[in-house]
Amino acid sequence: MQIKILNTADKNIALFVAFCIEEYGAAKRMSGEQVLDLFSQYGVIEYLSKCFEPLHTQGREWLIAEIDEFIEIRKQKEL
Repeated sequence: MQIKILNTADKNIALFVAFCIEEYGAAKRMSGEQVLDLFSQYGVIEYLSKCFEPLHTQGREWLIAEIDEFIEIRKQKEL
C-alpha cells in the first residue's frame, strides 16, 4: 500500500470538501454516506474541489444553498 502525502493546497481542499459533506448532511438530516452518494451522482465533489478558492470564503448557509442549486442544475440537464 502506498500512502500519498498531500501538499498544503490539496489538504485544504480535502478539509473543505469534508466540511461541506458534514454541514450539508447536518442541514439536510442525511448520513455522510447519503451525502457522498448524492455528491458523487451529481459531481459536487469535483465542483467543490475545482472552485475551492472562491467557495471556501463563503458561509455555511450560502454553501448549502450553492450546492443545492448546483445539484438542481445537474438534475435539469438529465431531463
